[in-house]
This record gives sequence, structure tokens and C-alpha cells, in this order.
Amino acid sequence: MSSSAKSTAVAVKKVSMPDVLASSESMIVKVTDALGLPRDILPSDDQIKHAWDQLPRLLTSIPPELRDERLVKMCVAVSCGLFDAGINYVWNAAVLELRNKVRHFGIEIIPQVLDKSNFDESTLVDLKDSELLDLCLKLNLIGDDDFFFLDQCRATRNNFSAAHPADGAIDEYEFINFVNRCRKHALVSQKNPKGVDVRKLITALKAGRFTKDQRDEWLRRIEETFDAQRELIFPMLHGIYCDPAAGEEARNNALTICEKLAKSFSPKARSALIDQHQDYKAKGEDKRASASSLFFEKIGFLGLLGEAEVHGAITKACQKLLTVHNGFDNFYNEPPFAERLAALSEKNSVPNTAQAVFVEAVITCGIGNQYGVSHAAMPSYRQMVRSFSPAEIQIMFQLTKGTGTVAARLKSYEKCRTKFKSLVGELSAKSVPTAVKADFGKWSS
Repeated sequence: MSSSAKSTAVAVKKVSMPDVLASSESMIVKVTDALGLPRDILPSDDQIKHAWDQLPRLLTSIPPELRDERLVKMCVAVSCGLFDAGINYVWNAAVLELRNKVRHFGIEIIPQVLDKSNFDESTLVDLKDSELLDLCLKLNLIGDDDFFFLDQCRATRNNFSAAHPADGAIDEYEFINFVNRCRKHALVSQKNPKGVDVRKLITALKAGRFTKDQRDEWLRRIEETFDAQRELIFPMLHGIYCDPAAGEEARNNALTICEKLAKSFSPKARSALIDQHQDYKAKGEDKRASASSLFFEKIGFLGLLGEAEVHGAITKACQKLLTVHNGFDNFYNEPPFAERLAALSEKNSVPNTAQAVFVEAVITCGIGNQYGVSHAAMPSYRQMVRSFSPAEIQIMFQLTKGTGTVAARLKSYEKCRTKFKSLVGELSAKSVPTAVKADFGKWSS
């Protein structure tokens, strides 16, 4: 048997409880007789047996490493009918495991997450049980259902256990239910995220460009933490990217992480980023606002900022492309500008207000001039033409008429006419609107 198989076998080994009830019943009778008290002040033999018979299945599902002296004391208490003492022992085991979950999360990280000035080991140990449950819920170490049932256990322990003068007594059914809830919601809970040390993250961001391994490690840590902390981390990374004083390596590192995790942004995280962008605009921080728009563009979320922002980004990209196209050495300089426009139009629907400028830029550059085209940029132009909407296709054919640049080049240069025909070949006949069907047929022949 392999070592992994052996460990699995140990983990699922069934707990078998010894037959001790006969001797414990005799002991109970002798003790109550010695004190001159009736036997029925404690649970009956049948009640004890019922609880005892349920313990093996519950204890088997608790990981062996969590079966400590507290659970032994619980079992001893149950064998004597001391259910009130038993729930105290199992509750203490649950509390200790919750504290360990907090330690695994990272005590030093908690002040960053909860905006506390101080939190250390002594603070953790001094927390009241209710405060510990609240903390575990905030850190996502337990879920809402875990909190609900554990909080009920806390109230039961406070009112019916041997830890305090009891308001009443619990029977074997309530005891088993109590143990099961502690087991399920604390002792075998799989929720155990580890917090991200934001200070270390910031230091790493600014220390130099991430290696692949370094990037992957921070991505893993951020992915494995909980939503509330991610909702703090992403706006922080956005802020670093938009900070004019931040080094280029830090900005690129921040952007890389957000690009990789953008699809997992929660609605709250997206809202926080939009709010931060709007704050830059409201405060007149033009450099930050401009960088923020580029950030949203890079991670594919420009559309979240509204149609006006998308319009501005696309028309500016078109203007830059046309400037390069009309400039010196355009065949070598066009590709990156064409790729950026293609990426923008792929990730965002081109607003109606920007369609004319967009189509004119793509077609003007796509047909080239009397000297030819930028061959390296042509894949981007073809990609954009293939994605033209019916309205954009209509604009494309309208450009062939009149006195504009496209019409003039088509009239004057055979190379341009040949390229225009090839671009028309990228269109789907099903998308061509009726108004320009004749033009489509003319240029397709």
C-alpha cells in the first residue's frame, strides 16, 4: 500500500467506542446513594446509551489531528450522563479550531483587512466567543450558515452547560445535535482561506518587474483569499497604476495582476473601481483619470465607464492611427496602433456616435495609398471589417462615394481598389443591409 493510501486509510478508520456503560451505571448508582440522592437526577441508562451509540459516527468524521483531550473528556462525561459537561468540552474544541483558522489566515494581516490599529495573539485569545464568531465570519473562515448554527451552540453552551449555573437541562437528543453542529461547522469545515499581506504585496510590486513565478504566486494568493479582501486589493492596484509617481514596473505589475483576474472581479470590486475613476474626474486629476481609462481598457472593462468613455477611447485611437498612417514610415509604424484599435473594438461595442470615425479609419488604412499598405497591420484591419455591424457596413460603402479620402483613393489608384475588394470579401452577405446590396454586389464581383 502506498503512503498516500495508508494516510487515507487512517483518516477514514472508524472510531469504535468501548463498552463501559455497565460499569459507569454502577458507579452512578453508588455515588448518588452515597450522597443520599435519587438516581434520576442524572440521565437514565437508556438516555446515556443512546448518546453513546451515536458518538462513533460523529467522532469518525472529525480529523484525527483534532481529536484531543477535550473530546476524550467529552466521551467520559457522556458515559456518566454529564451531557452539560460534554457540550462544554466539545465547544472548547470548536473554539480552539476557530482560533487556529484565524492564525492560519494570518494574525498580522487582520489589522489591514479590518482597519484595526492592533491585533495580535493575545487579542485573539482574549476575544469573547461571540466576537470570535463575528471575526471568522468577516474573514470568510466560516459561512453564514456556519455562523448561524455555531451562534446557537454558543447560546446553548452559555445557558445549559456546566460552565455556568444552568437554566435547565439538555437531553441526549439535544446533546448529539450540539456535537454534530460543532463538528460540521467548525471541526470539519473546509473554509480556510489565507489572507494576503497587503504590505508585502505593495513592497513586491515596487521592487521590480515580476518574474513569471513571482506573478503566479501573487495571483494564487489573491485568488485563494476571500471576496472582501479582494475587493480592497483591486482598487489598491488600480490606484497604483493611476499614480503618476508610481514607477513603471510597479504600474505594469499591478496591471498584470488585474488583467489576469479581471473575470473574477465581484460586482462590489467593479463598483469600487468605477467610483475611484469617477473620483479622479471629479477632483480634476486629469493624469490619474486618463490612466484610469487606459486601465479599464486594458482589462476589458471600458464599457463599465459608460458610452461616452468608450466613444472617447475609440475616436482617440482612430485619430492616432490616421496620424501615423499619414505620417512618415507609416507602413512600419501602423501595426501597434491598428492592434490597439482592434482590441478596443473587440472588447467594446462601438457606440453609434463613433461608428463613422471608426469605419473611416479602418477602411482608409486598410486600402492604403498609391504605395501600398502596411502588411503587418492588415490582419487587424481584416479582423475589424469582419466584425462590422450592418450600420458600419453601410458607412463603409458610403465612403466610396463623394469627395472623401477613401473615394479619392479608390478613384485614383488600382492598388486601393484591389484592397477594398479584398476587404469587401471579409463581409458576410447576411450582414449587408438592403440599402447597400447593390454596392456589395458591385465590389464583390
